[in-house]
Amino acid sequence: MHDRLTHYMPLDTADIERDWDTPVVDAGIAAKASIIARVGLLDLRAGTGSFRIRELMHRIGYPLGVHVRANINLTDMGVSCSDGVSRITQVVDLPTTGVNTERIWLLEHFADWFSVNIGAPATTYHAQTAVSQAMVQELDNPDAERSVLRATQKAHHEIERRKRVREKAVRRAKKRGFQPPKGQYAQHFEHIGKTREDMAAEAAGKAATESAAEATASSTADSAAQSPAKKPSRGITVRQAHERLNLIQHRKPLYAPWFSAIASAVACACFVFLLGGGPFDMIGAFVGAGIGHWVRRRMFIHHLNQFFVTFVAVAVAAFACVGTLRLIGIFDPVALRHDTAYIGAMLFVIPGFPLITGGLDIAKMDLPSGIQRLVYTLALILMATLAGWMVAAIVHLSPQGFEPLGLNPWVTGALRVLCAFGGVWGFSVLFNSPQRMCFTAAIIGAITDTLRLTIVDFGMPPEAAAFLGAMLAGLLASVWRSSVRHGFLPPYLGYPRICLTVPSIVIMVPGLYMYRAMFYLGQFDTANALDWAFRAFMVILCLPIGLAMARVITDKAWRYDV
Repeated sequence: MHDRLTHYMPLDTADIERDWDTPVVDAGIAAKASIIARVGLLDLRAGTGSFRIRELMHRIGYPLGVHVRANINLTDMGVSCSDGVSRITQVVDLPTTGVNTERIWLLEHFADWFSVNIGAPATTYHAQTAVSQAMVQELDNPDAERSVLRATQKAHHEIERRKRVREKAVRRAKKRGFQPPKGQYAQHFEHIGKTREDMAAEAAGKAATESAAEATASSTADSAAQSPAKKPSRGITVRQAHERLNLIQHRKPLYAPWFSAIASAVACACFVFLLGGGPFDMIGAFVGAGIGHWVRRRMFIHHLNQFFVTFVAVAVAAFACVGTLRLIGIFDPVALRHDTAYIGAMLFVIPGFPLITGGLDIAKMDLPSGIQRLVYTLALILMATLAGWMVAAIVHLSPQGFEPLGLNPWVTGALRVLCAFGGVWGFSVLFNSPQRMCFTAAIIGAITDTLRLTIVDFGMPPEAAAFLGAMLAGLLASVWRSSVRHGFLPPYLGYPRICLTVPSIVIMVPGLYMYRAMFYLGQFDTANALDWAFRAFMVILCLPIGLAMARVITDKAWRYDV
């Protein structure tokens, strides 16, 4: 292959290069499998769950007549592809894992673009495939987002304008007493309200289709007479498919380290308020999380071990938070009593994506992948809480929770909406979501997290509230996606559900519970350590169950075991 992947077991390159400029539908099993496996590998690198990776590879393989079987783990997968005659198996692996919601989104568009260009009858991401076409074809354009949005907005407005014109003409005709015919003459009624440009475009398209069909038939007959083995060109080639995947693979992160640091600071400061913290706690968390995440991004550039990076970043964040509060304490001694603030400064390392996708994989009976993701999540959390506990031991901190703020309930509710919005926006930026996706997830998170905290105030157990909040987030994401598909929202606002739901419920993860469990464990207070650990476990358990329940309600593929 011309674009070799690190940690990728190469196929027989002669098989692929032989079909490099051949239409995908006419290529051999090796070339088809190279596209299918590469799509799955890129989706795995983006951090999504195994069920979504299988679904995406199936969407690529099914129109090609290829049956795909995959065994997917956290950082590796084995993919077997068969076209009924030949079978080929590939093994691919990654050195580490991460999260990139923009890549998940673009791969969804790639699947639609691929289906359209090989003549597949339907797509699953948008009702209008022009959006997916524009998204993929404009990836190599520096101003891709703006150009795609302009094109899709213009197309959407034009479709709506023509629809209004036709509906107005129909109403006018009915008002004059004209009744639409039925039966075999009903099709003539469709022409009412169409402009000359519409009818001319339809006629030109029909003529072009007929001419293309005649030309194809003629060229096929001539080529068959001259060279019976030669096939007519159909759809995109193997080279074109891989070139589009190259654009998705080599896209740089959307945000510079400094901007991600600001987003991390905003997210953790908002997170602290939702946990019950006050202004001093928020200031300390803002400074600590911003510096800590900036250090983490800079260390990741050098491909350092992920667990080592997590430990260092959390330690830096905790020291920065404590130092900020000590500095403020010189002028206002009240700041010195806020020992719990440094816990909020380390919440940016919460591995929300593998935590939620691991639970969803288990719900889909993919136990190996789900268990691996949950163990990976537990390892990161243990490394982060260990670093925080060591900092607390060094500077003699004794976090006992946040002091009550005593605010009016209406003021508290309004501030919760604002902070939930800011927190989800910040985490979405950390997941490399485009800004429109960030704001969409933030709207969902502001609704669901405010509702969760409110019903907890009225006496509902936090575990049940977490379940309801996660389920509501899943339902809202499904409603948003359906609104796009049915034309109620512009097509460019359609996003994969996982890119909206996970950022919106990450802020519900009980980071404070998990840290307090580790803190008491370090003090050899096993009773309190187990108490807080089980509280955290129950909340964490309810989050993916809530999302899975929302998918069962809205998705037939989840509702039935087939």
